Amino acid sequence: MTYDLAALRADIPALASGTAHFDGPGGTQTPRPVIEAIAGALSRPLSNRGSLLPGERHADTLVVEARRALADLLGADPAGVVLGRSATQLTYDVARTLAAGWSEGDEVVVTRLDHDANIRPWMQAAERAGVTVRRADFDPATGELTADHIRAQLSPRTRLVAVTAASNLIGTMPPIAEIGELVHQAGALLYVDGVHYTAHAPVDVRALGADFFVCSPYKFLGPHHGVLAAAPELLETLRPDKLLPSSDAVPERFELGTLPYEFLAGTRAAVDVLAGLGGRADGDRRARLGAAYEAIGEHEARLRARLEEGLAALDGVTVHSRAPRRTPTLLLTLDGRRTEDAYRFLAGRNVHAPSGHFYALEASRHLGLGDTGGLRVGLACYTSDEDVDRLLDGLADHLKETPAVHDR
Repeated sequence: MTYDLAALRADIPALASGTAHFDGPGGTQTPRPVIEAIAGALSRPLSNRGSLLPGERHADTLVVEARRALADLLGADPAGVVLGRSATQLTYDVARTLAAGWSEGDEVVVTRLDHDANIRPWMQAAERAGVTVRRADFDPATGELTADHIRAQLSPRTRLVAVTAASNLIGTMPPIAEIGELVHQAGALLYVDGVHYTAHAPVDVRALGADFFVCSPYKFLGPHHGVLAAAPELLETLRPDKLLPSSDAVPERFELGTLPYEFLAGTRAAVDVLAGLGGRADGDRRARLGAAYEAIGEHEARLRARLEEGLAALDGVTVHSRAPRRTPTLLLTLDGRRTEDAYRFLAGRNVHAPSGHFYALEASRHLGLGDTGGLRVGLACYTSDEDVDRLLDGLADHLKETPAVHDR
């Protein structure tokens, strides 16, 4: 399978700055077709959705096309694709709505592996509803969160389990389909944070068993907003807070205010860019996306192996990303040195590998890294061999030039 990395990189204007980007888990750089789609949407008449005037029809088309593209990406029904400001906002909205139907004695399960956006909304909603929160741990030695970790927290009173499909801190990919079976056997709902996962692996919300699946297009070459996918039949049973004049139809029932039409144009374009990365011209968009994710996976796996081999040759580097099944995102700590200093040193080399806990605060603490976290190195579909070599050379020089201080 041919993966045209050079063509992809040439189509991302930001890469012309020369920065080697390892900050993809926090947000990817934007391809030219996405930028042009956003500008194109704003260059034509645009108004509230309708069917009479050009601006109305244009807005409606942008929404419909974005839902269809995202449904192809996620293996979802377009009628169940909800568009919002961010994955965090959508999760808060769903948590508040579901909690209205909970009662004292009910339970929800969250995990220590998750980004706080899939922990705090549920904890806060549970507290207000008088509901018990149970926490599923992960193994800090291996980074794994297994179905057994979830099973241990389930009970007949479990109403919802919130779990990540891939850790944005250490890359761990839990067995979501297996977890989904357990959750549904317990009569509960499964809420899956797919924000980090969707950039690296093909998604099929039905096969995963996700009752709700959230993601963010800016993690996979698109603009900044959030997406939630669920079965339309499930959404029909929920009554979120909304304005009286606003549509009560699903999925519009969950979309507050006017949608960012220009960003939806960019999201549709981002999905099409992804679909073109597998070199397959035949088949529908869903099939082309399958081929693209296979190609992306091979590219990122090869670079991850190169990166891990190089890190293993450096003294004083600990890699906390160890799960057998994980994304190409590595969390590093440096013996006796602050990763914040390494971040700054690499920035001086025009290499962007940030340091922190990245809102996965529970995971960072469970790993014994407190609120400091570590240096996160995230590979993306546009990362090159040269980028990896620059990072490794920069880390090697930093280790040489910065003596370890063990009381740090």
